[in-house]
Parts: sequence; C-alpha cells; structure tokens
Amino acid sequence: MAPAVDAHAVTPVDDLNNPDRAATARVRSWSTAVLVNLTLGVPGVVPVWLLWYLAVNWPLAALGWATREATENDGVLPWLMIGLPVLTLFGLLWWLANRRVRRSMAPPSRLYWPVSGLLTAVPTFVLMIVL
Repeated sequence: MAPAVDAHAVTPVDDLNNPDRAATARVRSWSTAVLVNLTLGVPGVVPVWLLWYLAVNWPLAALGWATREATENDGVLPWLMIGLPVLTLFGLLWWLANRRVRRSMAPPSRLYWPVSGLLTAVPTFVLMIVL
C-alpha cells in the first residue's frame, strides 16, 4: 500500500511562488548574513588595529600627519611574522564564511559584498565611539 500523501504539503516550487514565504526566506537569509558579519567583526577589530598601527608608525609618520610611537624601532620583521599571518587568516576566514552565506542566499554581488564589509566594521566603529 502506498503511503498517504498530504494534499496540503508545500513543495519547494510552491515555496518560491508564495510571496509571503519568499519574503520570509529573504529576511532569514539576510539576517544570517548580518549575524555572520557582525560576529566576524568582533575578532576583526584586531586586524583593523594592526593596520592602523602600521599606518600611523610608518607612512603617516613619514608624511608628518601622525607622531611615531617612541618605542617602535623593531623594523618590518615583526609585521611580516605577526601582522601578515593575522591579516591573511582573517581575510581568508571572512571570505570563506561570506562566500558560503552568499551562495545560500544568492543576492546581487554589488550589494552583498559592500554590505558585508560594512557590517564587519561595525564592532570597530562602536569601539572607536565608546573608547
């Protein structure tokens, strides 16, 4: 005997054709993207701070736009040993996480990537305002 089929079961095609369910799916997918990028923004404060520290102590100090840290005399080697791996790992983690989220929701690229970058920067901006 064949199993009973529910006449009111929703198929994936019906789910896409229903405007209410499609809107709910869009909100859920964007909320996932927001959550992922805000979460990545918390450890992302460290790479942003490293870039700021590098900029203040070398190019901006050379132009006279900032004052160099008095104890900063180690040269470039610590940046190659610590800064470059931290920036590379964070960038790779951010890209892989966002690529996976973006594939699951399929928004336009010209909208998704800038929004993701700005959302990742929100914790850094909050710390700048608070501190």
